[in-house]
Amino acid sequence: MLSRFDINRLLLALILTVLSLVFGMTGFIVVENYGIIDAFYMTVTTVATVGFGEIHTFSQEGRLFVSFYILYNLVVVAYLVSVFSTFIFDGELRKIFKMYRVDQEIKRFSGHVILCGFGRNGRKAHHDLVMNGARVVVIEQDEQLIKSLNDGENEEDPMATGRIFAVFGDATNDLVLQQAGVARASALITALPSDADNVFVALSARALNSRLNIIARASYKTSESKLISAGANSVVMPDEIGGSHMANLVVRPEVIRFLDLISGLSADKLRLEELSYAQIRQDRQGQSIRELDIRSRTGATIIGLRQHNGSLLVSPSPDYVPAPGDVLLVLGSEAQIESFEVQYRQL
Repeated sequence: MLSRFDINRLLLALILTVLSLVFGMTGFIVVENYGIIDAFYMTVTTVATVGFGEIHTFSQEGRLFVSFYILYNLVVVAYLVSVFSTFIFDGELRKIFKMYRVDQEIKRFSGHVILCGFGRNGRKAHHDLVMNGARVVVIEQDEQLIKSLNDGENEEDPMATGRIFAVFGDATNDLVLQQAGVARASALITALPSDADNVFVALSARALNSRLNIIARASYKTSESKLISAGANSVVMPDEIGGSHMANLVVRPEVIRFLDLISGLSADKLRLEELSYAQIRQDRQGQSIRELDIRSRTGATIIGLRQHNGSLLVSPSPDYVPAPGDVLLVLGSEAQIESFEVQYRQL
């Protein structure tokens, strides 16, 4: 992956080139009274050392200026040759093209998920999101981390696979969030190590996109209220969840084993899927849960229903008729859920 240092070297080389042309043209105009075209011609021939000769004989001041200008350009040209040789022979230009291509692809994303931080929690979130078909843009400061993961997935052309779309920089910076397409994103997960940074990311992201679903990681209970106030919709505390999980393995192990089936931590995993009223096939809208007959048709089971007013019904009554805004929660094996989606989800 192209480092920020390499990009800065390339930018410096381009800036020095432009400054050299401006300095040369200004000198020839001021010292020798050349017009703009003649000044540009003399600047280029001097820098290129082709030796076509002067348009008219230089004055003493002109000779002194040209002498220092040539010495200055010897240093500039040497630096330019060094930089461009590195970019050509070490493949840096190819890396720049890949980064540009990825950046242009991110600009076309809409409804994607932004993931800030690619540590242990971030990587797990990225894996699960991608497995569920979500488009994810990662914001990470450690370029080598993304490079090593991409190289492990595809050594020939890691960025072309699109498996990890990454923006390198500080997620607390508004410009970095905008580069990741925060205004077009549907959700943002901030899993940075520092609670203070997560608060700042939530605050910035909410200001840039008022409709964004923001999920934030927290290490301390005292940070939860701050994250909610900053704009986070949900706060997750991995340490607290892990501790409760271990305790429940002692007091109610079968419940935890069942939850592991749903979360995919077990080999024989179950799948918990949601289906909103708007996603139900039109010919099945308006039917009661009994009439939908999901269990006998697919083997999957409706275990809950989130009503449009926000209340949650556990094991809803068979006579309940889903209404606009409701969301069905369906549990089953992978095959059962696939059968459920084929028969009940709109294409």
